Amino acid sequence: MIKSKPRLGFLGTGWIGRHRMKKIIESGAAEAALIYDPHSESLAEALKEVPTASPADSYDDFLSSDLDGIVIATPSAQHAEQSIQALQAGYAVFCQKPLGRTATEVKNVVAAAKSTDTFLGVDFSYRYTEGMKRIHSLINEGEIGEIHAVDLVFHNAYGPDKTWFYDPKQSGGGCVMDLGVHLVDLALWCLNFPKILESSSRLFTGGKPLVNETEQVEDFALAQLDCAGGTTFRLACSWRLPAGCDCVISADFYGSKGGLSFRSLNGSFYDFIAERFRGTAREVLFQAAPPGMDPPAEDWGGRAAVAWAKRLAEGTRFDPSCENLITVAGVLDRIYRR
Repeated sequence: MIKSKPRLGFLGTGWIGRHRMKKIIESGAAEAALIYDPHSESLAEALKEVPTASPADSYDDFLSSDLDGIVIATPSAQHAEQSIQALQAGYAVFCQKPLGRTATEVKNVVAAAKSTDTFLGVDFSYRYTEGMKRIHSLINEGEIGEIHAVDLVFHNAYGPDKTWFYDPKQSGGGCVMDLGVHLVDLALWCLNFPKILESSSRLFTGGKPLVNETEQVEDFALAQLDCAGGTTFRLACSWRLPAGCDCVISADFYGSKGGLSFRSLNGSFYDFIAERFRGTAREVLFQAAPPGMDPPAEDWGGRAAVAWAKRLAEGTRFDPSCENLITVAGVLDRIYRR
């Protein structure tokens, strides 16, 4: 039986790991009981933020401790194995994306959650932005009619600063695995996870077609996905694209009765605007603003983790909707032509 305030272990305390830990603790939804990171500096920084937590000597300490759940923010190659180990030991899991490098890895994690009736969550945080929540509602209420096209863009002016991102064995892929997965998830989520019938993609590295996917990862990708029901997704994503700003993030949905758009403001990674289109007219559904302005900047980054912790405190067990994680991973497999 889960306690009213679950005891959590935090595995991996880089920037993302510490941020998600901080947001969960600030929410009051759970407490940090145990923390582990193989890098002593990261572990020390995490313990400064939560001095009541205990440091662990290894991940094995987690699997024999009095915990209710484990939050995983380690390199991608470790996600599936660590998640399965935790689930099979009876712990709920909240994992950074990607849950696995391939659909097979993700399927195995979901199977572990289902067989143990254990709560599994993944940090698809963009779902929790106010703009995307409103777009999701309008689409599912039929407000823009039958959707025939979805345009997805995520360009990052920088590349990851850790070497494992550039090793396909460790990362599972480049900018698609790192960035594109968020937009693939958003599009599928908004359209209730339609079946993909056809797909095509082009992957590039250093401005040239990627020819050795076992030794290099893509830093630019284009893909088209044709769905049952007639909708076509187009995806473009990249690292280090000279786009004139820090990033370009957008998800545009076009239907028989209008359009909906979610996009970053002024090259920001954090501030977004959501709009509804009717012909040449547009209506703002939600717009973030800089600090000190009205409305204030939207603090959405930790909402997925907090929502998971709150549901865990309520006693949530296996959630059948996590089967959709396999669908998302399957789309990435198509883009990588595997």
